Amino acid sequence: MAQFFYNMMKEIGEEMHQSTFALAILDTVRPTILDMCMAPGGFLAKMLEKNPGARVLGLSLPVSEGGHKVLLPTAPDVTIEFLDITMLAADMGVTDIPVEHPDASNILPQRFDPCQLFDLIVCDGQVLRKHIRAAYRETREARRLSVTQLAIGLEHIRSGGTMIVLLHKVEAINTVSLLYTFSRFSSVKLFKPKHHAKRSSFYMIATNIQSQHCEAVLAVEKWKRQWRIATFGTDSEYKEELGTACLNLEKLLEEFGKELIQLGREVWNTQSIALRKASFIRK
Repeated sequence: MAQFFYNMMKEIGEEMHQSTFALAILDTVRPTILDMCMAPGGFLAKMLEKNPGARVLGLSLPVSEGGHKVLLPTAPDVTIEFLDITMLAADMGVTDIPVEHPDASNILPQRFDPCQLFDLIVCDGQVLRKHIRAAYRETREARRLSVTQLAIGLEHIRSGGTMIVLLHKVEAINTVSLLYTFSRFSSVKLFKPKHHAKRSSFYMIATNIQSQHCEAVLAVEKWKRQWRIATFGTDSEYKEELGTACLNLEKLLEEFGKELIQLGREVWNTQSIALRKASFIRK
């Protein structure tokens, strides 16, 4: 199964590059790459192929905690670390951990230097069913994982760099909000690979990111706040935060509606065609 996913991600990486050229890092003598949830490593292997000599940091959930096995060949410029990125409290702005918290013993020290920057960052981690975790995380884990990747990624992307983010359902309010947010400080395009044709999943490719833009700084602050409340807050605090985070729909569609339709048209069309041909659809 790990070999299957490794090969599939290499194919997706090649297809993405042929369509968008997103994997090639230009105008940099020795590019740097961060893959936030890299196992089994096929996507990262393709990025290394497109950027020979790049320095790479790959993070992955340990196999002992339910993570995937890493199949990426070892190389001098590739560093792989096994950890649960949602436990990077200091990197998410929290240093005072309550001793009675269920994950108090699992909190990790700060991993990233504030000046550590990358040219290309991949945020495609998803919640794994085999991941062993505390009960409070079950209904919050998807958001905890998402905002961790986004906050750390945007905070450590070099100005002008690229972020590749796995998303679901272009039309979902959380997805629309995220696309709108990135459109304020980067150039956004969407890509749906053949392997995802029948699914709701697709990739956002944000290029020429202006990470010091005021909207980018506010986005990082918002994601860190959501992580803090999802990790340490009560159910009512978490619910309130999600309600507060929602943008005004009328304003959002007025400012971003036409661009959203242009961005999503090809994704919707690809999925529509694939579903019409799917064996599980009644004729």
